[in-house]
Amino acid sequence: MADNENTSPAAVPTGKPCAICGKPAIARYKPFCSPRCADIDLGRWLKGSYVVPGEAVEEIESDLPPRERGEDA
Repeated sequence: MADNENTSPAAVPTGKPCAICGKPAIARYKPFCSPRCADIDLGRWLKGSYVVPGEAVEEIESDLPPRERGEDA
């Protein structure tokens, strides 16, 4: 019997390291090694730690009063 008979294909390392911690990435979570590293990466995107380069965007004027926009009246 093979040593990896209980290992599903999704749990087999892909050969490239995890984009977060450097451990071997797992096919199921590619390019990460675990759901934890995938969640860390998602959190970085949501916090704005990663930025995709592009043209500057002008801010849209809001119908909210200055106080609610965070501006001094």
